[in-house]
Amino acid sequence: MIYTDNNATTRVADEVIEEMLPYLGQFYGNPSSMYGFADMVNKKVQQARTQVADLINADPGEIIFTACGTESDNAAVNAAISAFPQKKHIITTAVEHPAIRNLCFHLQKNKGYKVTFVPVDKKGRLDLDTLYKAMSDDTAVISVMWANNETGVIFPIAEIAQKAKEKGIWFHTDAVQAAGKIPIDVKAAGVDMLSLSGHKIHAPKGIGALYIKKGIKFSPFLIGGHQEKGRRGGTENTASIIALGKACELAKAHLPLMDTQVRAIRDYLEARLLEAIPATSVNGDRENRLPNTLSIGFDAVEGESILMLMNQAGICASSGSACTSGSLDPSHVLMAMQVPFKSAHGTIRFSLSHYNTKAEMDTIVQTLIPAIDKLRQISPFWKDGKVV
Repeated sequence: MIYTDNNATTRVADEVIEEMLPYLGQFYGNPSSMYGFADMVNKKVQQARTQVADLINADPGEIIFTACGTESDNAAVNAAISAFPQKKHIITTAVEHPAIRNLCFHLQKNKGYKVTFVPVDKKGRLDLDTLYKAMSDDTAVISVMWANNETGVIFPIAEIAQKAKEKGIWFHTDAVQAAGKIPIDVKAAGVDMLSLSGHKIHAPKGIGALYIKKGIKFSPFLIGGHQEKGRRGGTENTASIIALGKACELAKAHLPLMDTQVRAIRDYLEARLLEAIPATSVNGDRENRLPNTLSIGFDAVEGESILMLMNQAGICASSGSACTSGSLDPSHVLMAMQVPFKSAHGTIRFSLSHYNTKAEMDTIVQTLIPAIDKLRQISPFWKDGKVV
């Protein structure tokens, strides 16, 4: 199997499994209990908190553990609107992950909030003028992803955070896709809250974290016990927390690999596909994107059909189209970028990790050349070697 869908989820690293296993069996104490057996577990939880903080240059006390990136996103936005109940305006982008996008739709439809969805240009870059003009005294929070999950396009987080600070508006960033792929420094960026997720960085599913800048008046999303210093109720998921800590430690160590080895094989795959297959184009800003992500459109074919043929060859990737969810429309990200319909429907996202190899990229190209040709021969949008 060739796995190139790491923006969807990642293989749990062997070192992470080894680190967490004792806390699924032998060391099962509740870290909030008061005896030595539990305290030993609590010390590992606090070590993990430090490891997560180190990845993003935060203080350990600014990290709370959650169940996933979606919970972190919801907790951040809900904390902001709870802190400023009189403010009824939210700013986000037209290309956010559903964790933020659908939350904003919910608040808009059911809670009376006005939401500004900032547009992007054809390269997926934010319209910053629109964003800044939308800021007002009624804005409770601005939430902008650090990097887009489909195209990998990176947004100017530090600049936006500074503008928000000048206006006294809380700023949250969903860094689920960026963490572990590019360096993140929350202190330099000046963000108030940041979300990340374990299963995107070779930890298990079901664990995430939320950075909350010291001094932010945070109210908990999950009401319950005193865990996480009263900021997130519920018994700690100790084994997964410890796994997340180890994964963050490894992710920080592997950042140079992301910028060299992974970027090189991504660029190699991109160049070979553009050279070998006509009527093919890259979606997004090629100069400012995550080093592991390639969103590439093959004109006049269906992404779902490409995925099926790749699957038969043992290749795992994802489509830029929402076909798998029952929709005939391309993804909201590609639509926001005004990617032409015939290209958007044939978009495939390859997202790599340090486990991938150059030889695997060659196999992908060798598989796609005949696959695309086969699909175009039966496509009503392809005739005489070109799009019609």
